[in-house]
This record gives sequence, structure tokens and C-alpha cells, in this order.
Amino acid sequence: MTALDIRSARPDQLVSGEKSQWEIIVGLEVHAQVTSNAKLFSGASAAYGGDPNAHVSLVDAAMPGMLPVINKFCVEQAIRTGLGLNAEIHRVSRFDRKNYFYPDLPQGYQISQFAMPIVGEGAIEVEPDGEEPLTIRIERLHLEQDAGKSIHDLSPTETYVDLNRSGVALMEIVSRPDMRSSKEAAAYFNKLRAIVRALGTCDGNMEEGSMRADVNVSVRRPGEGFGTRCEIKNVNSTRFMMQAIEYEARRQIEILESGGVIDQETRLFDANTGETRTMRSKEDAHDYRYFPDPDLLPLVLEEKWIEDIRKSLPELPDAKKKRFMSEYGLSAYDARVLSSDMDAATYFETVAKGRDAKAAANWVTQELAGALNKKGLELVDSPVKAADLGALLDLIKDGTINGKIAKEVFAKMVETGEQPAAIVEREGLKQVTDTGAIEKAIDDLIAGNPDKLEDVKKNPKAFGWWVGQTMKATGGKANPGVVNEILKKKLGV
Repeated sequence: MTALDIRSARPDQLVSGEKSQWEIIVGLEVHAQVTSNAKLFSGASAAYGGDPNAHVSLVDAAMPGMLPVINKFCVEQAIRTGLGLNAEIHRVSRFDRKNYFYPDLPQGYQISQFAMPIVGEGAIEVEPDGEEPLTIRIERLHLEQDAGKSIHDLSPTETYVDLNRSGVALMEIVSRPDMRSSKEAAAYFNKLRAIVRALGTCDGNMEEGSMRADVNVSVRRPGEGFGTRCEIKNVNSTRFMMQAIEYEARRQIEILESGGVIDQETRLFDANTGETRTMRSKEDAHDYRYFPDPDLLPLVLEEKWIEDIRKSLPELPDAKKKRFMSEYGLSAYDARVLSSDMDAATYFETVAKGRDAKAAANWVTQELAGALNKKGLELVDSPVKAADLGALLDLIKDGTINGKIAKEVFAKMVETGEQPAAIVEREGLKQVTDTGAIEKAIDDLIAGNPDKLEDVKKNPKAFGWWVGQTMKATGGKANPGVVNEILKKKLGV
């Protein structure tokens, strides 16, 4: 890591080895698949899945005489992402050949960008949980084509190759080594994912490999220069990323404290053991023998096109967070949670429209999120639609049901997907507002508990017992406000 170091770790970020304290240095190279129907240099489908080798053109298979043709939409998506990262858009950029040989790379080289990337320096602000906002610098964003996939588990003696991904457009977003903990790295990755999803330039689906990271980790004693880094390839979840960083930092510290040296190498993370292991020695740029691709002209961008893209940008997470705080009165935490996911933000705004926004936020971030997590579902697959959750809040507000009954109704909505009014009607869950019925329940309680009547007059805290018993006697359906009002009159408190 040769970039200028602009910050050091706080004391709580230092890692203690057996002999001294150490500082972790982390940088990420994030690969984000461009949302596009076609590949970067061919018209073949970029859709996920499909039968092996079903999405392969003659260009992708590197047949003789086939020439690449740039996909203009992929270039637009890269520009859009660069603008969303507050980064410099280079008016002239160039594609290069990155030479290496592997069975799933039919050309024998990858078309990428090296000396002249399409996007230059930028920065984003992240908020690791419980910590102050932190600016992470971005070194560059460049376009490149993905390789195919080697399949080793179909035969004990042969390797199969699927070229469906060969030529799919990727954006490689390279950070500066500005992160000092696994928590900061996870916050940066999640913020980056939120931005590209908001922009519509990458779907951020880590399970399908649409977004993954190569994680560079090194350690040093505070105040010293950067140490030798190791790169952990293709990490596809923030949980694994944090585990990999923490394990790799401990491994390097143990080596250094025992008098050894760190070999610059590429490593893999084993999710089963929580450990990293050697993959190969780390190549430097000169090992790839980069040179300009002779089949592709330099990209020359018109100023008007860039400005038109800038004007079309949607509201991004930071701006949305500020708006949620000012417009809806949400706390910084709730606003950050909701604005960091476009689906959650849209869902929340539908629920909150014309209603108590804070109550809407609580139901979305707590009740709904908890229920979906328990069932292993994403928000887009929620059985409870936003309009139906809003209707549930309306039933609470107009007194049809109380908060306790609302949670019972919500649980049935999660299981059945039914509308709340239908559940309330069928189950007979309407709130009891008949003062006569409530008074009778209270009178019966007083008659059966004369000792408790004296207690509540001496000890006001005993009032809660009367409320609880009245609610129990009415099957939890009584209006709590009416119950409190009648009890105070009858108990004389």
C-alpha cells in the first residue's frame, strides 16, 4: 500500500499482540457487476444463471477474427457510479489487456483499464456502528470484463468450463488503505452497496456474485510505515469479510512477533474454518504485461453527456437520511437504517404517508425486520405489503384495536399475507370501547379483591396490577385509555 496515509487508528482500534500493540490497515477492491442486459463487449445476455455456455457469443469464446465492441450503456453506468461516489470522471480513458492464462479466460487476457481508468479519485462517508462518521477515499473505478467459471466437482479427473460470465461487465472500485478495523471495512462495503443499488448500476446481490471484494490486509506498529499486505480474494459477505480481516491480522502479528516476515501473497478465506490460506504469490502490475488493447479506441466522453447523467441521478443514501430526519423527524439511527436500503426506504415511505412516521419506522425496523429475519426472507419477498402495514397502523389510530392486539394481528399477517381488517373481523379482535362492559369487569375485580383496593390507595404503583387484570378480564381487547380513566375514578386514585 503506497498511498499517502492520512489517518492513524484510535487507541480502541489497536490490536494487542504478545509483545506490543499493532494497527490494522485495510483497503478494498470491490467488484460490482454492472446492471446491463448485454455484456461489456458483445451482445450476449448478461443474465445470471442459465444452462452452461448458453450466454456465449463468438466474441466471448475468443473465436478467431472476432472483435470487441463497447457497450455504451455499461460506460454510462460506470459514469453514473463515479458521480454517485463524488469522484472525478476522466474525459479520456483507455482499455488495456491484462495478460494471464487460465482455462476460463479464452482470450488469454482480460480487457481491463490500467493506466487510464474511466473514474478517478472520490470519497464516501461511512458510519461504523457506534462510531463517528469517517471519510474513506476512493482511488479509482475502472471497467473490465469478467472471466468464465471453472467447475472442478463434476469429475474426479476433468475440469469443466462455463463461459456464461465471460465478458460480463464489472466495475472494480478501489479504495485507499483508509480503514483501520473490520468494522470500518464492513461499513464501507455496505455503504458502497447501498449507493450502487440506489443508482441502479449494480443489484448488489452477493449470493449470486454480483458484488464481491478482494480485501488487502497489513499490520504495523503505530507510527510506522505500511507493512507488507496480503490480498484475500473474492469475499462475498460482510460477515466473512470481518472474520477474514481479524484472522489475517492475528496471523500476520504472530509471524512478525516471532521474528518472521510477511510474504506478499494472494490468500483465500475458508468460511468453514474461519481461516485464510495461501492461494498464490501476489502478482505485481508488471507481471500482467499490461498494454493498450489494439482493438478498442480510447473512450472520449462529451461534457454534455456527463452532465445529463448527473442530472438524472436519484436521491442517494446520505441525502435520503437527511430528508428522513428533517421531514419525518426520525432519529439519526432509524434514518440511517432505512436510507441504506432502497427497498426499505420505499416501503417505509409508503407506510408513513399520512401517518405517524416514528410509529411507521418502529414497525418497519423492528416488528417487520424481526419477522422477516426469523423466516429468512428479504423485504421484497415480505408477505406483509406496505399498504397493509399502513392499514394496521390506521386500525390502531382509530381505536379499532390496541397495540397488544395489533401485534397479534401482525403475526397473522406475516403467516397468511391477509389484510389486517379481514383478520380483525374474522377473529373478533375489535377493541372493547363499551364503557358498560369495562365498568362491569372492574366492578367484579373490586368485589373480589378488597385487600388490593386498600393497597392501591397507599401505593400508587399497585395501579398497574388493576390495569393488567382488567385487560386480562376483557381478553386484552379493552381500550387501555378507557380502562385507565374508569379505574382512576372507581379506585379514587
